[in-house]
Amino acid sequence: MATDACSKLAPVVSDYTPQGTWDTVAGLKTYTTGPPNPTRAIIDIYDIFGAAPQTLQGADRLSSALNCLVLVPDFFNGTPCNPAWVPPDTDEKKAALGQWRAERADAEANLAKVLEVRKEAGEKWKSVGERWGVFGLCWGGKLSVLVCGEGNEGEGRIFVVGGTAHPSRVDARDAEALTVPYICLASPGEPVDVIAQYKEILSKPGKIGHVETYETMFHGWMGARSKLDDEKNRSEYERGYKQIAEFLSKYL
Repeated sequence: MATDACSKLAPVVSDYTPQGTWDTVAGLKTYTTGPPNPTRAIIDIYDIFGAAPQTLQGADRLSSALNCLVLVPDFFNGTPCNPAWVPPDTDEKKAALGQWRAERADAEANLAKVLEVRKEAGEKWKSVGERWGVFGLCWGGKLSVLVCGEGNEGEGRIFVVGGTAHPSRVDARDAEALTVPYICLASPGEPVDVIAQYKEILSKPGKIGHVETYETMFHGWMGARSKLDDEKNRSEYERGYKQIAEFLSKYL
């Protein structure tokens, strides 16, 4: 179970060396971590800053806690958002960020990529069967909720559980469309009213979910923005990944 495995995980560190390898899935360079013959798997979708060490450490923790395959595809093909553009407080930064978003981070185009990865990975790791989950950080959280909504059915397509931490572009309609159990860990940086709607929707009969706000954290505390040399952030990062792992394990 995830609870037992989590208690044996190595501590979170600020200077981390990823434990996985890089593969190619659906034409995308993909960080791959987990057992050689997995029986369950997760597609882990990063935030706009790409495959940062903090994100890959999180992927390794999920893999170890669940003893499962975790894939982190490089949807941005080696060109993540430049941190210097954020916040976009000048015209030059706004223009650069806007162009990058249009070229690299379009939701519809990347949603199609997620499904391509799911299909090819399902064929490559047949031992997983249909036991696929999805987890997304910030930008990736939008994709994770969308692929767990309308159309989440059929061989080589289905996800049986999903989740997000500090999601971006949260919309109550996405929660209404969910077809599987879903966990949402928020920060005070997300719209409070929409997060409240998420919680209400996922508490309705026929829905399964968990929504919680980490009140002392900031948007990005589990992704590339995490400050793992800060004791409080490190503790909440660890707690967050443990909570995600326990929820995914229950339904995966």
